Amino acid sequence: MGVELPTTEFSDIPDELWLELESHAHDGAQGHAGQVQLLDEEGRFRSESKLAQSISTLSEDSLRGMYRDMAMIRRFDTEATALQRQGQLALWVPLRGQEAAQIGSGTATLAQDYVFPTYREHGVALTRGIDLADLLRLFRGISNGGWDPRITGFHLYTLVLAAQVPHAVGYAMGMQRDAARAAAQTATAQTAAAPGAGPSATADAGAPSAEPGAVVAYFGDGASSEGDVHESMVFAASFKAPVVFFCQNNQWAISVPSEVQSRIPLFNRAKGYGFPGVRVDGNDVLAVRAVTEWALERARSGKGPVLIEAYTYRQGAHTTADDPTKYRLSDEEQSWVAKDPLSRFEKYLRAEGIADDAFFAQVAAEGDAVAAKARADVLDFVAPSLEDSFRNVYAEPHPLIAEELAWHREYEAGFADENSGSAQEGGH
Repeated sequence: MGVELPTTEFSDIPDELWLELESHAHDGAQGHAGQVQLLDEEGRFRSESKLAQSISTLSEDSLRGMYRDMAMIRRFDTEATALQRQGQLALWVPLRGQEAAQIGSGTATLAQDYVFPTYREHGVALTRGIDLADLLRLFRGISNGGWDPRITGFHLYTLVLAAQVPHAVGYAMGMQRDAARAAAQTATAQTAAAPGAGPSATADAGAPSAEPGAVVAYFGDGASSEGDVHESMVFAASFKAPVVFFCQNNQWAISVPSEVQSRIPLFNRAKGYGFPGVRVDGNDVLAVRAVTEWALERARSGKGPVLIEAYTYRQGAHTTADDPTKYRLSDEEQSWVAKDPLSRFEKYLRAEGIADDAFFAQVAAEGDAVAAKARADVLDFVAPSLEDSFRNVYAEPHPLIAEELAWHREYEAGFADENSGSAQEGGH
């Protein structure tokens, strides 16, 4: 009996050819493989590109909104870094330099999509309607999250490298099955309602939405070396899960350069799993938006996963506990400043007459207001009580937890007595 093996030739992807050609149409940065690009470093738009058609549907308000989001999240990022340096946050994970990759991809998602971030996707969080103050609760150490993923479609941050990627594929497979169930119920209801079919039937009140959605799984070039990513891509390919793997290749996995992570461009790894991969200029917000829209639509329509490698650069430290001067050269950093995503997009908006000095001044003022609010919010945060920390370990009361809480109270009381005695001796 013959066995039909899965194909790796992408025969079911009619538009794969042009994306493949487009991805090699432009020389990559620093001699690397080609990448999809719509805006060059001077902000000139490549209107002849096939991807330009999708961008042409964006209104001027949408384009200005994308720039505003990029500027807002950069200003917020700067303030959060300052708050950590001043002892108001335990840690901060900067995103400077990666704004286009995040805003471009985030604005491409729809309400029914679901996002699994790592710990640096502050820009994506903004596009999904997360209150920026809620991001800071985690980094102040007073919450395990700060927002409800069921409302925002934006999962909680994951601090363990790549741990969210299997979750993303599992969630996508769940969405896939929900969609199949909804389609079956719709077909049953239509059949029952046909003339002569007898009493009409209706779908269950708890039936899933028929509106197709997809999942975006964010991870970095360093996390791409984790087994979780490999296993996730195997499952996603095998079941044609509606998931977009979005790798922000910011060149450095803490202190390890990306060329040590992979001997081939990361997007080429997708071929080994049997689905398409594409490298996009991660500092070009329009190209990121167009490629992500294509990938998400492909996933929603049942054609399976895509790997997007956003080729970008982390301009700052990996976290505020890191010193990048110890492992990379200033010449490298300066070479990427010329590719800065905000300045590139600003040049485009000015050249096209979409934005002027007044707009950019207004955005700067709005950014300062966002930063001031973030600072005020952090200073107003109320830390959870010690009892809350113990209470949240288990769903139900537990005698061991109660014993540990009692010990800790006694331990803290000892410090209080010592401090009280010192104050009395000092005459205060």
